[in-house]
Amino acid sequence: MGQKRKFTGQIGRSIAETQFAFETKESPSKGKPNVIYIVIDDMGFAQLGCFGSTINTPNIDRLAQEGLRYNNFHTTAICSATRGCLLTGANHHSIGISTVAENNSGVPNALGGINPQFATLAEILKEYDYRTMAVGKWHLAASSERTDAGPYHNWPLGKGFDTYYGFLDADMDQWNPVLTRDNTKVKQPKSAKEGYHLSEDLTDNAIQYIYNHEYSYPEQPFFLYLAYGAMHSPHHAPKEYIDKYKGKFDKGWDEIREEWFANQKRLGVIPEDAELTDRNEYVPAWNSLTERQQKAYARYMEVFAGFLEHTDEQIGRLLDYLREADIIDDTIIVFLSDNGASAEGGKDGHFNLNTSMDIREDYPEDVDLILEHYDTVGDEYSLPHYPTGWANAGNTPFQWYKQFTYEGGIKDPLIIRYPKLIKDPGSVRGQFNHVCDITPTILDILEFEKPEIIKGVPQRPLEGISFRKSLEDANVEGKHVQHFEMHGNRSIYKDGWKAVVNHGFNASFGENYEDDEWELYHVEEDYSEKYNVAKQYPDKLKELQEEWLIQAGKYNVFPMQMNGFLASRDQLKKAFHNVALPEKTLEYKHVRYPYVLPSDPGIATRTNVITVSLDRKSPEEEGVLIATGDRFSGVSLYIKDNKPKYVFNVYGRTYYIASSDKELPLGKTEVKLAFTVTGEEKAVAVLYIDGEQTGEVSIESFPYSRGPGGVTSLKANPYTSVNDADYSAPFEYTGTIDRVHIYLAATDVDMKKAVKKAFLDD
Repeated sequence: MGQKRKFTGQIGRSIAETQFAFETKESPSKGKPNVIYIVIDDMGFAQLGCFGSTINTPNIDRLAQEGLRYNNFHTTAICSATRGCLLTGANHHSIGISTVAENNSGVPNALGGINPQFATLAEILKEYDYRTMAVGKWHLAASSERTDAGPYHNWPLGKGFDTYYGFLDADMDQWNPVLTRDNTKVKQPKSAKEGYHLSEDLTDNAIQYIYNHEYSYPEQPFFLYLAYGAMHSPHHAPKEYIDKYKGKFDKGWDEIREEWFANQKRLGVIPEDAELTDRNEYVPAWNSLTERQQKAYARYMEVFAGFLEHTDEQIGRLLDYLREADIIDDTIIVFLSDNGASAEGGKDGHFNLNTSMDIREDYPEDVDLILEHYDTVGDEYSLPHYPTGWANAGNTPFQWYKQFTYEGGIKDPLIIRYPKLIKDPGSVRGQFNHVCDITPTILDILEFEKPEIIKGVPQRPLEGISFRKSLEDANVEGKHVQHFEMHGNRSIYKDGWKAVVNHGFNASFGENYEDDEWELYHVEEDYSEKYNVAKQYPDKLKELQEEWLIQAGKYNVFPMQMNGFLASRDQLKKAFHNVALPEKTLEYKHVRYPYVLPSDPGIATRTNVITVSLDRKSPEEEGVLIATGDRFSGVSLYIKDNKPKYVFNVYGRTYYIASSDKELPLGKTEVKLAFTVTGEEKAVAVLYIDGEQTGEVSIESFPYSRGPGGVTSLKANPYTSVNDADYSAPFEYTGTIDRVHIYLAATDVDMKKAVKKAFLDD
């Protein structure tokens, strides 16, 4: 592939009569370096050893020693948006990713995928004969597109990658993941009990992809996009890594924050005159906590630290392979986090992260759970997320978190290693830059232009600005202006000043942006964004507010999206019960193989009737008929011991079970489950066999979210079991399902009448 050939001879009627001649020219990629993007999820500015923490990250630290650290690098405050910016070199609203990919309202800034007019770096580099590989978290396709049958246009192979292995979702169970290879869902190669961990599997595949490439096309460079699920919740790590940190965080987040801040100054990763911001609102002082709280919270942080060290070890394996293959110095390596540390664990943390994402709420029951499972938290039977206080420490010296456009949400670690340009390895660069500037920088280094047309689609220009010169010169200027918007939280940087507004906790919780109060920081002098000087400089604040409107109009920010992530449990319940949904029916015939539905139809949340028609050949036929969720919350309708059963799992804590009091007949038979919502978080589930009631259970609480493996599926419960006590996943039904009919009642009708109607209409 080092040369490109074009036939210039004459075609005859046979090979003998054909005159062979070729025009040969060098491939445009000949002699160019490889490119690797390594993306870590939800990792704060201070959590790496080389950025000040006491967590052991020797491999990433070595990468920093051999390259450069940027201490004024910014992201979008959330995962999908940052990844879209990184891959396209454009602002996230411009490309159609206003927030997470699940937000696909159809307006131009919320397409649920990248607008084809903004080609990815993979698509651009393929125009120049690069091989392209993606491994790990994708999260750039709408949830409705992540089906077994696509559509695939927003999957990695549809966006320029030759090969892909990883997961398409936002977060993932590290022990029991939903995996995809290229355009096909696949099973994990071994079980958690056999030692499987997702980070190790991703690294194995990244190394294998490079190995295969080097043996097949050694003269052709490659681009690898490696995006770990770490350090996003759930925080999962082998126990030996977690136990390394026993007692290491007993002093609490206040002292740890001070310690990491001092380390940052000692390392020169922040300016000497930087000041530590005050402890964030909603974070209690460590010495105000009970001994039980302190023990529980410290254990959560031990789990996170073990997870990070384990991830660092996997990155080290990749770097070691590059050294062994003697290609590391011919490779541009870019390492970054996609947003600041996450506060979505709330004040007390979560043993099961499904319970809520609001940082203001208390979860005292999780303190009891973590202590009950103290020695095993982080294993496959937990879904943990640390408390907000540790996110505050993780973002040292800044305030606020992921989803906010304060520095705690958007200023993140960036490391670049490329010795052919960097002459002062181990140094720190202070230029302001943004994630959308990385791909323009890479193209500048490679001396490639973005083609005007890619795959037949006219392209829009790059919006980021190359910072290549800063790799060689510490004194060049950085970017002059950059806007930010996430869930209504907004900010604008311009020439050393920054205006910011916290819309997320606006009392109106929604669209009333007029109530927002802007703050102003002179970040050129106030690195950590500690002093709000809006009252001292009202004209400067007004200038930046006007600049934000200009940038927002230019880069497709409107309409802004309502903040839904930081809703409290009460707000979520109110929103859930006030949503008017129309009547709907779904039908699936001849279900011969397990099938994952494109989305959850709502069988665990709204009045519905599920009818399953069977033709039973043997009383031994058993398994799941339909399920949504996993061991951390969900529902399952299944057959065991020749009887239908139903389980409603609320966060793995409460199980409401209905069991039939009679066996199923052989031959044609019908199992029906009527789920009737009777009030807020109240329902009745009734089992029927051939129209006769055979079991019932009253339900007194609802889960409002399901785990990372919580898909809705027919004929199996594929990842982990909704009811571990009664069956093991996937528990595929061994018989034949002739038909599954699902009736979903409108949410604004009489529920009992709706169920009767479903029986009559089915």
